[in-house]
Amino acid sequence: MRGLLHRGASIGPTLLPHVLCHRSQCTDRSGRDRGTEAPRRPPPGGSMNVFDRTMKRNQKRWAASLQEHDKYDYLRAEVGRRVADRVYDIARTFPMALDVGCGKSHIAEHLSKEVVERFFLMDISENSLRLKRESEMPTHHVLGDEEFLPFKENTFDLVVSSLSLHWINDLPGALRQIQQVLKPDGVFVGAMVGGETLYELRCSLQLAELEREGGFAPHVSPYTAVTDLGNLLGQAGFNMLTVDIDEVQVHYPGMLEVISDLKAMGESNCAWNRKSMLHRDTILAAAAIYKEMYGNEDGSVPATFEILHMIGWKPHRSQAKPARRGSATASFADLSKIAQQQTDDRP
Repeated sequence: MRGLLHRGASIGPTLLPHVLCHRSQCTDRSGRDRGTEAPRRPPPGGSMNVFDRTMKRNQKRWAASLQEHDKYDYLRAEVGRRVADRVYDIARTFPMALDVGCGKSHIAEHLSKEVVERFFLMDISENSLRLKRESEMPTHHVLGDEEFLPFKENTFDLVVSSLSLHWINDLPGALRQIQQVLKPDGVFVGAMVGGETLYELRCSLQLAELEREGGFAPHVSPYTAVTDLGNLLGQAGFNMLTVDIDEVQVHYPGMLEVISDLKAMGESNCAWNRKSMLHRDTILAAAAIYKEMYGNEDGSVPATFEILHMIGWKPHRSQAKPARRGSATASFADLSKIAQQQTDDRP
């Protein structure tokens, strides 16, 4: 499915104590938000520490503080609506639901109380939680890190997530935690950006740096490939998996507007190995390459976002199970013979 876009209250009412555990804390012992600390170096041997989570928290806080923050919500709003559509496709009511990395609750605004009776909204950014959209359902706000879900096992009937999991260091571990907080026969419906996202920007910056500086550094964060996502969900303990791809293309006046909007979305690169600065002549060269290679006839340039949608169920004895291997009574090799026999039997 391909989409096309053109650019164009206080935290935490009552939290139910039987839902929360103490696995995650968002403040230190002095009560300060950890997001105010100075940037840290990646832990030694950190193969699972690709992203600077403190920087990501600060980026999201800054984006939510912008005077015209709603102006940059077009991508999150579109993907949130598509995630909600997939929840509606499941013919049941969910008494307890959780949105992991909810942002401004772009999923919740599209759901009704006939589908979700009580919704927990969790995000790393307090500013984003304060700007949540209106919804029909009673909601509870939780300030927490997606990498350490502060909930007890077997709590929720539904977990959703939209455009948040691509900033997780340990994605397999995060998916396992989501599976654990689901009740048996609970379902996870999520969306994250995939490996082909912003390929126009990535290619243009690399070519410009090679030309002007003799080498290039990563400026676009690494993303999960769709070929890996099903395996990750299976390893996390989900079954009855569904993985599909949407492509959303947004048109901008130029490359500088692409970068500016990504920053205003809180989607700037926060990888530990990011390059802190780009030379002015390199940026200008990249913008020219971008327009030359990918520009439209009207002078605009596209930015492509590959959206990976996933659905996985926590196992339960009531669910349909695949037939035992070797239990088939017919062979695929016999299908052609059966079809030919039916043709011969016709008068």
